[in-house]
Amino acid sequence: MPTPARNNHASSVQIQQPRTRSPLPPSPIAFKEQQGRPPPTTQQTITGKLFRNLFQGLLFSQLTLTSLLVIVLTIRGLILASSHHFHPKKWYPPLLASVSASGVASLAWQCIFIYNPSRAVRATFWLSPILTCSVGILLVLIGSAVDAGVGAVFVLFAVTQSLYGCWITPRLEYADKILSLSTAFPPPRTREVVGLSIVVSVVYSGFLVTGIGGATSTRTSLDLLFISVILIGLAWTMQVLKNAQQVAVSRARYVNFAHGEDMDAWSALHVTVKHLIGSICIGSTLVPIIVLIRGSIRSVNLMSGSSDEVMYSGADCFSTLANKVVTCGNRWGFVHVGTYDKGFVEASSDTWKKFRSINGLEEVIDSDLTSSLCFLGAVSVGAVSSLTAGIWMLLIHKNYALEVTLYAYIIGYFVGRVALAWLQACVSAYYVAYSEDPHSMRFDGTIPQRIQRLQMLRAHRDNRERERQESDESP
Repeated sequence: MPTPARNNHASSVQIQQPRTRSPLPPSPIAFKEQQGRPPPTTQQTITGKLFRNLFQGLLFSQLTLTSLLVIVLTIRGLILASSHHFHPKKWYPPLLASVSASGVASLAWQCIFIYNPSRAVRATFWLSPILTCSVGILLVLIGSAVDAGVGAVFVLFAVTQSLYGCWITPRLEYADKILSLSTAFPPPRTREVVGLSIVVSVVYSGFLVTGIGGATSTRTSLDLLFISVILIGLAWTMQVLKNAQQVAVSRARYVNFAHGEDMDAWSALHVTVKHLIGSICIGSTLVPIIVLIRGSIRSVNLMSGSSDEVMYSGADCFSTLANKVVTCGNRWGFVHVGTYDKGFVEASSDTWKKFRSINGLEEVIDSDLTSSLCFLGAVSVGAVSSLTAGIWMLLIHKNYALEVTLYAYIIGYFVGRVALAWLQACVSAYYVAYSEDPHSMRFDGTIPQRIQRLQMLRAHRDNRERERQESDESP
């Protein structure tokens, strides 16, 4: 992938300096033999191997059964379309065009980020709510009460994004800097890996669209179940595809950050697909669930910001639960999955212990905006895809507009997540490598300065809270 032309922050990092080895423990990877499988650092348990093989089998079984279901539904839909007043020539083209649009939008976002990361970061946080609001307005224009209700939800979601963008504005400078440092010199052939992932996600999504159309042609209650099964399979498959890319790129990037060696991202992807799919499937199942749990707990903690003793004790209990849950599964664990061939739960636990071993680093990790950037970037891609299909449907067949718009939004979102996975991989590798050797000459003072800044802000908040309590207690 080409080096960013205007990457101001990257110039200070010392990654490309001469190979001065810091006192790291011996690496378990034979870096000169990049085609080989990374040997596990510990003896894997029989249970761990069983679960990895089980989830890998579930993935391939799901892909096979979903493909058969899609083929049957497509053939049946084309045969019965005329008898159920379904118009394939009006239903398929807008949705298939929106799938293609999601791929084009994903590639366009890549180009923008490569050549101007700072503007790409800021544009994502203001463009996402605008596009989401546009989808909501489009749905309201369709005219029915149901469409207007769904459109109102999109508008509310856009307002929430706008408020979030205002809230995190002070953190954008650091987010820009850490992204620039971690993605300044991506592994060789990263562009090919990302491009292949986008193509696969677009082709697979287009294939599933044919099955959804076949089920829509008859519209029975059983067909609604078939559509739900196809969408659930799409979500999990896209998660696996995204995380496979993240494991491959983070492995190659970690090698550079931690050991000063260059690893081909394509070779890392080959090893990942051949040996690590089981762990990736487990992580693709656990991470969304744990993220949902932690997000809910954080929301409860924000709403319980009162002096009431019962509310305070409840928030403290939820915080303890969140700290326990994150060690069972987190996206940072994918770095150790790719680098050391660990099981996902073990890798997640080990990486989080490393974060906690450095004073203040866990708080930096928790406040990192990379996941928000990737999420809102994918939301933008989904909105572009949704607008493409929705406007087309609004002009030719309004009755299909709502369902096609929603399908396009879901598919576009997942294609966007796959396209942006390499960013998260690079940032994850940077943090994990730093946690294992924070004094390495390959890292500058960005993270220590951020830790110091957050500690100062926390001390300031504590002082204000103490003063407020003292003023409340005084007569």
